[in-house]
Amino acid sequence: MKLFGTAGIRKIYPDEVNPYLAYKLGLAVAEIVGGGNGYLVHDTRITSPALSLAFMSGLMAGGMNAFYIGLAPTPVAAYASMWHGRLGVSVTASHNPPEYNGFKFYDHEGYEYTKHLEERIESIVSEVKESEWFRSGKFYFSPEVVDEYIEDAVARLEPEKKVIEPRIVLDLANGAGSTATPTILRRIGAKVYTINGDPDGFFKARHPEPRKDVLEEFLPAYKAFNPDLVLAHDGDADRLAALSPRTGFIKQDRLIALYAALLLRERRGTVIVSVDTGRVIDEVVERLGGRVERCRLGKVHEKLKEVGASNVVLAAEPWKLIDPTWGPWVDGVWQAGLLTKVIIEEGRFLDEFLEAMNIPDYPWDRRSYRIEPNDLLNYVYQGVVEGLPEALGEPINVLRIDGVRYEYEDYSWILIRMSGTEPKIRIYAEARSHKRLREIVDKAEGLLIKTLESRSGKVVEKTIG
Repeated sequence: MKLFGTAGIRKIYPDEVNPYLAYKLGLAVAEIVGGGNGYLVHDTRITSPALSLAFMSGLMAGGMNAFYIGLAPTPVAAYASMWHGRLGVSVTASHNPPEYNGFKFYDHEGYEYTKHLEERIESIVSEVKESEWFRSGKFYFSPEVVDEYIEDAVARLEPEKKVIEPRIVLDLANGAGSTATPTILRRIGAKVYTINGDPDGFFKARHPEPRKDVLEEFLPAYKAFNPDLVLAHDGDADRLAALSPRTGFIKQDRLIALYAALLLRERRGTVIVSVDTGRVIDEVVERLGGRVERCRLGKVHEKLKEVGASNVVLAAEPWKLIDPTWGPWVDGVWQAGLLTKVIIEEGRFLDEFLEAMNIPDYPWDRRSYRIEPNDLLNYVYQGVVEGLPEALGEPINVLRIDGVRYEYEDYSWILIRMSGTEPKIRIYAEARSHKRLREIVDKAEGLLIKTLESRSGKVVEKTIG
């Protein structure tokens, strides 16, 4: 049974994920972990409580103690596992639409489960059995772990100097971030205005993925608060996007480069990034004496574990940051704290600070295509991959880490990959000029549509950002 995708399990409820599967997953994980304490959080999706209780029942039937933290950001599960238990679990589908739900698992060191552990779960989940009655685990209610997480983050994020009290708009996407992020930002010195802060598993206010096209639609509302910075989470708060009230959405690659620049002040080492990131990261990291290593999207935690946290300055992919000095997990709440700390200490807009740090802003494009029928996905993907060298010319380098990335002599590049969480084809591109970027994207999209129409298929949804 294939359960895991790019980042944990994300499937449609109840056809693909349901309480029956959740119970079996609890049993399977308990067998693999072999006892001890497991901590569980969930997001605001209306199916999350049912899946949470069923999973914890399986966990206890398998001989583990279940500690129920409740509604909280996904990073809290990793934090709890590292400091208190042998397992952390988040019931979430992250930024996927509300009909999806799923699971993310963390080991006793706070690392998200590796592919090896995921395969072990899949291999036993259909056959695993309950432990003997006298080995059943206990149930505990542990909401205090959120407070521990907040107190620890506040202590570590305390600004060295407080130049301003920034006005920050925080769009919580009706998700789990409301339980931690506003409190942390206020405690370290910001004036915070929350938007979409009420828990709502239907995500009625906006799509939970904090993309450029989603968030810039709300800029007029954000600007009404006269903010210095706008921050936006996804549904479970492991992702973060930033917007300037002056210039709009700030490209994720520039944020990753900024985090690298800040952390390289304190230590040297490797910066691990996903294959869909741009050249600005290489330029900034190499200028400051670091080294960039790319890996599969959704697997930066595996590369971090392989290289060793002590040798890594940070690991990141768009919207997601791992700061090893805080923990080996993706944490959008911690990201929000880092950016707020910078604004407090620098006393200027984030886009001004990026310019002062000499972090370029190259033209870029990220888009996803949902096509029908679904069974044409692989055919269309292969058609685009095979057709691009003729359409754009032979690249000087090809990366096949995750999908196919063609790199050209003029520093432009394009990545084509199939989503690991939804039935979509994704195209990412970057260039040094808008004209070159437009050429790359237009030819790639034209090739996709032509290949699709040759089999009477069609694009039913296109998202940009």
